[in-house]
Amino acid sequence: MESNLRQRVRDTLDQLRRELLEQRTADGHWVGELSASALSTATAVSALSATLIHASRSIDSADAIEDQIVCGMQYLCHQQNADGGFGDTDRSHSNIATSYLVLAASSLAQQSGSAGLDSDQLAALRSYIQTEGQIEGLRRRYGKDKTFVVPILANMAVAGLVGWDDVPRLPFEAAVFPQSMYRVLQMPVVSYAIPALVAIGQARHFHGSKTWLPLRLIRAASVHRSMQVLRRMQPDSGGYLEATPLTSFVLMSLAATGRADCDVSRDAIRFLRESMNPDGSWPIDTNLATWITSLSISALAGDPDDDGSWFTPSLANWHLGCQHRQRHPFTGAQPGGWGWTDLSGAVPDGDDTPGAVLAVKQMQRYSSATEIAKMDVAIKDAQQWLIDLQNRDGGWPTFCRGWGKLPFDRSSTDLTAHALRAFGEKGVSDTAKRKAERFLTRNQADDGSWLPLWFGNQDHPAEENPVYGTSRVLLAGAAGFLSEETIRRGGDYLCNTQNPDGGWGGGASILPWMKRESLRDAGIRVEDRLTSSVEETAVAIEALTAIFSKNGRLSTNDQGKMPKDSTELAQTGLSAGKNDPKQVIIRGVEFLLQSVHDGRHRVPWPIGFYFAKLWYHEKLYPHVFTVAALSSYLRSESD
Repeated sequence: MESNLRQRVRDTLDQLRRELLEQRTADGHWVGELSASALSTATAVSALSATLIHASRSIDSADAIEDQIVCGMQYLCHQQNADGGFGDTDRSHSNIATSYLVLAASSLAQQSGSAGLDSDQLAALRSYIQTEGQIEGLRRRYGKDKTFVVPILANMAVAGLVGWDDVPRLPFEAAVFPQSMYRVLQMPVVSYAIPALVAIGQARHFHGSKTWLPLRLIRAASVHRSMQVLRRMQPDSGGYLEATPLTSFVLMSLAATGRADCDVSRDAIRFLRESMNPDGSWPIDTNLATWITSLSISALAGDPDDDGSWFTPSLANWHLGCQHRQRHPFTGAQPGGWGWTDLSGAVPDGDDTPGAVLAVKQMQRYSSATEIAKMDVAIKDAQQWLIDLQNRDGGWPTFCRGWGKLPFDRSSTDLTAHALRAFGEKGVSDTAKRKAERFLTRNQADDGSWLPLWFGNQDHPAEENPVYGTSRVLLAGAAGFLSEETIRRGGDYLCNTQNPDGGWGGGASILPWMKRESLRDAGIRVEDRLTSSVEETAVAIEALTAIFSKNGRLSTNDQGKMPKDSTELAQTGLSAGKNDPKQVIIRGVEFLLQSVHDGRHRVPWPIGFYFAKLWYHEKLYPHVFTVAALSSYLRSESD
């Protein structure tokens, strides 16, 4: 039976490898495809509408902008959920943030001369917002973090739905200080939101009630200099972080203060106009090309039968060319890190850099001596960049060391585990290793799980994704980090949380979506008991096969030496009954094989978090994660 399973895994993996390789660009890397986003579309419609409304003179391509506003609103009109609200993606639950942004977009589109939502849609939307607690409900969603609450309120103020005094003041004058001082100035927004702080802060300064005279004078004197900061941080593409929402918030705030024709606004308009999808929507970000390519390389190279046919010198040159070689104007990051895309708006960060390092190490197996030498330098520089990023608590944050007050700037378990894997067990100092391991151990939940930063589960009560977080930390355990007891508790969590359908994660929202007529017509098959997602099942299987392989940290062979009625065996819980790791893995692998057979790996699920808990799904995640999982299974069987 096991040999038959291995052969079926081999056949399915070969199919997935072919499909993944077909997704490459001409020069051999991957771009992927981010989900269309009602949230992004709403902010873009608001920004472009505000530009037409407040422009002091006619602007270039006004007719084309009007057409894009119309297309954007047409897209939004088809995205309203049954409860009257709007979700971030086409398969997301409604949330109050996106719902408010669509309300503002509809109002601004009408003010600019286009059509908004119809009266029935508006009534349903307002009813949903009221049910969710209106402004107080919005504030509850984000707590102390003003990063997204303030832009939403500013968007509503631009639309005339609230007064500018309802928008909290932001200390935009702080942006004129050196970037090295930002973390000690107690900024009320996360490190990546400085452009919004400047533009929205200025709009509030101009339109809101007057503050204390000395502070008002300081802020008035800081307008020009902070605008220079805004311009300096803007990439060549015109899109801050390549992100539609952030760029839109900046543009609408500048437009509302009569600056729709300044250099920053013109480039922001260009970015929005060029990044609209053919269906009238906007994605949350342009693409995750570097991230997807790094994951794809590691997944393909993990196949025990990999022959390196995916490797080309042009792929290596492209990937190495994505490494940042100058101090970054957005965060002040030193050279050496990688961002999520090769586009100009990317910023080096603590997740894409480890991913890139692991991919480069895999490419060295197929590179020439000259190429290997170049890669060694890139890896060394990246590892030094990561060392400098480590926080005092031992963990790794996303962008900036020391910004620990707000959730998306704190150290995170998934990034910390990823960084350790990039170093390797022998490639990091004992001090840094001990600090990181203490951080991970300290942040392990009582049930053995870890919570990640950049991934969630919309059906989880707190929108957390312990399956993803635990799986990613366990990969660090498989690489030689953490104690066996810590790893055992993490493995225990995954074994105990496997769903009845054999997979992990997901929830009640998956089955109704998968049963849609459009998917059935596309050949997607689904069983009535489906609960799990392909993505979460794949990362769980990759982790479990890594730690329970024949030569893994928790070898199933060792557990097999214990008798079934052993007291020690019963105490571990890991190999008792249905939670026996070997059987858990087999059921999970069978779920993945069935998912590929039924075509569900072609239907991505929204497990990704963008900034401020904005949901997205990525077309290639199911492919890449499943290739990595099945490769890990075959590797574990051949150890």
